Amino acid sequence: MNLQTALLDVRQMGEADRLTVASGTTVIELMENAGKAVAQAIEKRWTARPVIVLCGPGNNGGDGFVTARYLAATGWPVRLALLGSQDHLTGAARHHADLWSGKVEPLSPAALDQAELVVDAIYGAGLDRALEGLAADTLIAAAQRGLPVVAIDVPSGLMGDTGETLGAVPAVLTVTFFRKKPGHLLLPGRLLCGDVVVADIGISPSVLEAISPITFENDPCLWIAKLPRPQAGGNKYTRGHALISGGYPMTGAARLAARAAARTGAGLTTIAVSALALPVYAAALTSVMVQPLAEPGDFECLLDDRRYTAFLIGPGAGTGEETRSRVLAMLATNHATVLDADALTSFADDPPTLDGAITGPCVLTPHDGEFHRLFDPAGDKLTRTRVAARRCGAVIILKGSDTVITAPDGRTVINSNAPPTLATAGSGDVLSGIVLGLVAQGMEPFLAATAAVWLHGAAAAEFGPGLISEDLPDLLPGVFRRLYGQP
Repeated sequence: MNLQTALLDVRQMGEADRLTVASGTTVIELMENAGKAVAQAIEKRWTARPVIVLCGPGNNGGDGFVTARYLAATGWPVRLALLGSQDHLTGAARHHADLWSGKVEPLSPAALDQAELVVDAIYGAGLDRALEGLAADTLIAAAQRGLPVVAIDVPSGLMGDTGETLGAVPAVLTVTFFRKKPGHLLLPGRLLCGDVVVADIGISPSVLEAISPITFENDPCLWIAKLPRPQAGGNKYTRGHALISGGYPMTGAARLAARAAARTGAGLTTIAVSALALPVYAAALTSVMVQPLAEPGDFECLLDDRRYTAFLIGPGAGTGEETRSRVLAMLATNHATVLDADALTSFADDPPTLDGAITGPCVLTPHDGEFHRLFDPAGDKLTRTRVAARRCGAVIILKGSDTVITAPDGRTVINSNAPPTLATAGSGDVLSGIVLGLVAQGMEPFLAATAAVWLHGAAAAEFGPGLISEDLPDLLPGVFRRLYGQP
């Protein structure tokens, strides 16, 4: 995958530092570059004002000493407070502390007096214990006073690998280095980091080849080359035929998914419905075809038609034996299959049967509740989705404000473009329809799932406040035009 949006966990970032040092750049130089980058980010955002730099006892604190020195050199009124004794600093942190010519105050809430801006250089992303003592008291006091906080690497108390908080307070700006970490995107970390700036401190992108990251931030550069596009010599049959199992009496969900699949580019889209539901679907749909199921076995006969290229079941399907049977029949074809909502809940009492039935390309789109019914909810979000995807052999889209998309081989993408307006009934049905439309056109399931989540978020962002799920499919053409560079 494109390494431009790679995310590095704490261990991998340490390896990037080690490889850089091994190639001839010293830790002292890296720390100098890091602190300078933080100072430049601050100067770009604010005019000079009284600032207090809060430094910890490790390398994060060393970055803070450099930041303080650069701000002071450009005329900022800077004070610096240190957690612990300067005599206990070692290595590059001690080197840069010795270059600081100003006073070093003890770190405490009193150090915040007269400050209008706070730089948090206490702890970095590797902290694995709760923030406590003077560090916690001082940051809490800064938050209570409403002082803007700039965090170096991550807000102190935020776990860089998971986004979990161990007492972090919100920053308005976080300056990190080389690549983001998962904790910058996963909740609650994303909400605590404020704006995130990724600074170049002299680490060559070539180190990523040795690190081989498998976690990425969602961006079109990951999948745009594989995104299906209408071809001059093509026709509706070459663009795939999507089949959806429609439910009754909850008919809206499948109709939303069908419209989304069609807007995403599927050449033909069909909803298979019971004869009882036919009038409702037929009256509401025009370009989407409706196939009545009048006799036992009609559904299985549809699946035997090789002209269908991908299936979806779940939206509005209802839970129970009929849905289970249809899921298993779809999976048995080894066609690309998308399972959502009721299709997942129907296996809550028997997850192994679903796992065993997934032998072909498959995408599951659970929200947290549906995920917990099928999989062990233990662990952070990345860990549990990876374990689940490996167990069942399907691509998993674990939906939320920080949607995670994971392949069975461990490749994972974290999405960050979804606005809060997507928290509306039916938006998940639209997402499953977008996935369906892409896999129906032959897009590989993991990339299709990743692209679908981004397209879903981009469409919602285009509409803005007042969004309802019915708006989303008709916003997709505008998103595609921009992706294709068309006016």
